[in-house]
Amino acid sequence: MGEETECCRTTGPGYETPLKAMSGPKEALLYVTCVYTGTGREKPDFLATVDVDPNSPTYSKVIHRLSMPYVGDELHHSGWNACSSCHGDPSADRRFLILPSLVSGRVYVIDTQKNPKAPSLHKVVQPEDIVKNTGLAYPHTSHCLASGDIMISCLGDKDGNAKGNGFLLLDSEFNVKGRWEKPGHSPMFGYDFWYQPRHKTMISSSWGAPVAFTKGFDLQHVADGLYGRHLHVYSWPDGELKQTLDLGVTGLLPLETRFLHDPSKDTGYVGCALTSNMVRFFKTEDGSWSHEVAISVKPLKVQNWILPEMPGLITDFLISLDDRFLYFVNWLHGDVRQYNIEDPKNPVLVGQVWVGGMIQKGSPVVAMTEDGKAWQSNVPEIQGHRLRGGLQMIQLSLDGKRLYMTNSLFSAWDRQFYPELVEKGSHML
Repeated sequence: MGEETECCRTTGPGYETPLKAMSGPKEALLYVTCVYTGTGREKPDFLATVDVDPNSPTYSKVIHRLSMPYVGDELHHSGWNACSSCHGDPSADRRFLILPSLVSGRVYVIDTQKNPKAPSLHKVVQPEDIVKNTGLAYPHTSHCLASGDIMISCLGDKDGNAKGNGFLLLDSEFNVKGRWEKPGHSPMFGYDFWYQPRHKTMISSSWGAPVAFTKGFDLQHVADGLYGRHLHVYSWPDGELKQTLDLGVTGLLPLETRFLHDPSKDTGYVGCALTSNMVRFFKTEDGSWSHEVAISVKPLKVQNWILPEMPGLITDFLISLDDRFLYFVNWLHGDVRQYNIEDPKNPVLVGQVWVGGMIQKGSPVVAMTEDGKAWQSNVPEIQGHRLRGGLQMIQLSLDGKRLYMTNSLFSAWDRQFYPELVEKGSHML
């Protein structure tokens, strides 16, 4: 890749600025977590290596599978041990991929440097060690810190209660260091988080209690208070909970959280899954934080479904490195959208593609227009394959020209809403 050798490096991993990252090398490999957990197949989850170099004879193929040593993990999100946060540290090395296991509570550390095309297992952080030292379980989002530590949001205690959630710290050798947040400053619910150091702020979101979401989605659990609707504003890097933003009924199940990439900006968005709103959060003149709905996806009136209306269910979104575009997916509706956010207060829809979902042609579920006409989305076949499920996770290339998408959300929810996905497998576009 043309990188300096370790003895001669003058900078750490990543890039000096997000805009400089856009001129970085084109991706050649993708690492994708693949799940057998919850499918009825007693096999370990694995990390797939996918060749995305169009000049390679194995382009668009899975060229390696690294199986985990245990069954029942539910690999979910992933992160790196070092990133652009460590760009000023020549000793830092973006070598290890961090794989939290949402159900088992393990954290796998994968070495991608020895052989990038065939990564190997470096270390397993066992759940017993995490629970003993922190009381945390159900690890989710992993971010590397400028200190060399790794911070992972955890969604509950070992029994699945939300009261046990918080933020796990691993040191640079992947040993359990403790909790990040100060005692008594744990959030109400946990999920994603994003920090903006220049504003000395970290904001985290709220999925729900593991005892609820691991059983599939039950609307009654929302009424019972087992799902979140808040953002938690922390001082960074001190870990003091400064403010809790109640998003109300327009912000149920706030999941992925993103600041703008420009480190001087004090605004970002959170995707609220159940109410299908993109909520913008921002700093006010007095230094406190506030929020407003920036984008709203209307529910579809449907027939032959469990409810008379179907939410879009925004499960993931991202922002291009130049902060020009925001992309998000509607897991149930089946579309991916592109918005121009050069004016963050007033996003403008500039692109939309249907590549899955519950209302595609051939599905028993049909959407109804305001004048009572039935319609279904046209979803293309790709290389002779019908696109199953709905779009879930997305990743944009550094230069903003290629968008990668996968379709599995969480095994219990996949089984509930897209059983064919569990039977026949998922895909990446």
